[in-house]
Amino acid sequence: MSVADELHPVINAGRVALITGAASGIGRAAAIEFAKLGLKVAIADVTEDALQEVGKTLVGIVGEANVLVVPTDVSKLEQVTRLRDRVYEAWGEVGVLMNNAGIGPKGTSWEGLDVWHKIFDVNLFGVVNVQQTFVPSMLHQENPAMVINTGSKQGITNPPGNAAYNASKAAVKSLTESLAHELRERPHCNVTAHLFIPGWTFTGLTSTSPSGEKPPGAWSAEETVLYMLDKVRSGDFYVLVPDNETKREVDQLRIMWAAADIAEGRPALSRWDPKWKSLYEEYVREGLAQLDV
Repeated sequence: MSVADELHPVINAGRVALITGAASGIGRAAAIEFAKLGLKVAIADVTEDALQEVGKTLVGIVGEANVLVVPTDVSKLEQVTRLRDRVYEAWGEVGVLMNNAGIGPKGTSWEGLDVWHKIFDVNLFGVVNVQQTFVPSMLHQENPAMVINTGSKQGITNPPGNAAYNASKAAVKSLTESLAHELRERPHCNVTAHLFIPGWTFTGLTSTSPSGEKPPGAWSAEETVLYMLDKVRSGDFYVLVPDNETKREVDQLRIMWAAADIAEGRPALSRWDPKWKSLYEEYVREGLAQLDV
């Protein structure tokens, strides 16, 4: 079987990929990987100078005729509408819609109201704006298409530290699950949805290293994107990405523990409650032993 035979029907040379938040990190890496696969690539981001640099890199891979650079603030519906018009005027379709734009300033549960609005405007309503604008057109395309929304493990296990960011990504999870269901229930629909859940990835949003070097525990943005592409090719909805510090099995146990807080009536976020810490650690040890990890 050739490499081309293994690709998802959407991820093929000549199709169109649109990536928001493409000026850096995961978005930049995704744009480059799609270009390497021969797709036409449209990139959008609010950071115009960096976006133009990514555009130059893409031109070197796939050619100027196959790259579209459209500075866009996804929190502004009129700019998203302009983005759609530019892409459809140029190429007449979108095969891969990757909702990746996101920000992560800190907002606590009772402080930073302006930060909350800013995060939700980008992380949630940016996704809503793009979906509402692009999906109706994608539904009427002849060829299959897919929507990939970038979520976060913080939107699932809700670790303490940034209530605003966690809540925005929890909303993206819910939104994407609903999108997948609605598409699945639509007769003869050829559009699928996928929730991309990166692990610890070394990007501008997550970097805390004073040296600027990638920590040993983190994956590079390229590693994270390549893993994601393998999973969406297989049709996976939940693309739960590991890293060098956390295996997939550990992620699974953390998610199941978080869900059991509700089912068993434990304190909120019991994993971080001193009274439950030892029980949680025992649960993980036993779980990994059973999985023989």
